Amino acid sequence: MNWEDEGFVIGKKRFRENAIILDVFTAKFGKTSGIVYGGTSRKVRNHLQLMNKIFIIHTSKNENKIGYFKTELIKPISPEYFDNKNKILCLNSLSSILKTILPENQTQKKIYYSLSFLLDNFSNENWMNLYLNWEVQLIQYLGFGFNIDKLDTQKNLDGNTINISVDNISYKMPKFLVSKNDEKINNNDIYNGLNFSRSLLENKFFNPNNLRFPYSRKLLEKKFI
Repeated sequence: MNWEDEGFVIGKKRFRENAIILDVFTAKFGKTSGIVYGGTSRKVRNHLQLMNKIFIIHTSKNENKIGYFKTELIKPISPEYFDNKNKILCLNSLSSILKTILPENQTQKKIYYSLSFLLDNFSNENWMNLYLNWEVQLIQYLGFGFNIDKLDTQKNLDGNTINISVDNISYKMPKFLVSKNDEKINNNDIYNGLNFSRSLLENKFFNPNNLRFPYSRKLLEKKFI
């Protein structure tokens, strides 16, 4: 199957002497992998940084075997934040989560465009608010959403979190995640938000499938304790 599409780099590993296997998340074909010959050269590997946006030409002689990629850089994303450890951790977290839980070769347009929106606004002051909302949307788009209006909720004494129950499991959900306003959040809010979405991700995807939760995502959460 031969095709062309745009997408984001979500993983890569060495393959033979001068090639790599590249994992990408594309607009039309979802998560897919291909061999990039010459991928270890400085010229090519520099534009294949995690979460960079690239144009991909995919060719395959056999649908049952891994194909081949030719790539071209559309937008460098990771290099813009090399001096910001928290944002690099966040980008690594994005790539690891997508690589682990997305099904192979299935179109996920809602997830793709929500990711594009996040990355287009990643330089904004409220980037962590956007990231947390993206994680919750990811869970919903993969079929495990919930309607806060239909859940039994109880406000906590701190006024910033709500106790909710999803599938008989209790969670402490930050109020700003259900607010329609783009309100400012502090480190404690961010930590509560990351803790909440991590618990949902673990209970819905990682634990039932015996998958290891991304270490970069754990480190990101610890940054806001």
